[in-house]
Amino acid sequence: MVNLKLQDQIVKIDKGELVGYAVAGHEYIHQKGSPGWRNSDTEMFPIIGPTNEANFRVTSAKGIAVQDQHGLLREMAYQLVSQTDTKAVYRKQYASGTSVKNSKYPSKSTEEYLSWPYNFEFTKSFELMENGLKVQFKVITEEGMPFMLGYHPAFKLYSDNVTIRTANRSIDLQEVLEAGNRALPVLDCTSLTLMDNGKLSIKTEGFGNFMLWTEVPNMLCIEPISFYPYAVDQKDLHHGFQTVNGSEKIFSVIIQPNI
Repeated sequence: MVNLKLQDQIVKIDKGELVGYAVAGHEYIHQKGSPGWRNSDTEMFPIIGPTNEANFRVTSAKGIAVQDQHGLLREMAYQLVSQTDTKAVYRKQYASGTSVKNSKYPSKSTEEYLSWPYNFEFTKSFELMENGLKVQFKVITEEGMPFMLGYHPAFKLYSDNVTIRTANRSIDLQEVLEAGNRALPVLDCTSLTLMDNGKLSIKTEGFGNFMLWTEVPNMLCIEPISFYPYAVDQKDLHHGFQTVNGSEKIFSVIIQPNI
């Protein structure tokens, strides 16, 4: 377990997963073992969304890739690269064509192994700042690699009157619950605020959209995404790809409590 601390902010990271962010004793992250989801955060890469109706196949310029829901990055282990009192950096590296064991097989998938026809390096960093927590992602890969990226953190809820506010919209928790597994899209949006016991602002760079998901009233996943996967049929997921033009792309999320 890696612990970061700055004044009254405390972050806990378990093998690259954000399992705690408390400010003045108030915990903002959904805790494992609580109803709702078995994780507290993860990434969706190089695709977002389900692939079962497309026989777990995704089209790329280098051929067909075997991908399960939300890609293969989550099946790989992070390596801790560096750590200070206020910052920790993790990395995953993938070699083109390498088979990655699929944890969904055989109970939820017919594919025992997943693969991707490109090399990439994926870096995730956590940095405590005076005004909140910055989570940054750096994708380093060969020129032209297609991908989607989504960040999937889960936030702990406390009140019975939770709303999510954007510059021009107010969403209550019931609306998110009714969206079900497809998640509720919040498109063309780079920041929003969770109104619970106090305010929690989430500001992003590089993603451009959010989707909101939960099945329980005690947590909410607020997910910055580069593409909303249910905008197309599963067999057409490749239409949501963007590409790396140059050696790297950087995405960031700032989680800013009302402190």
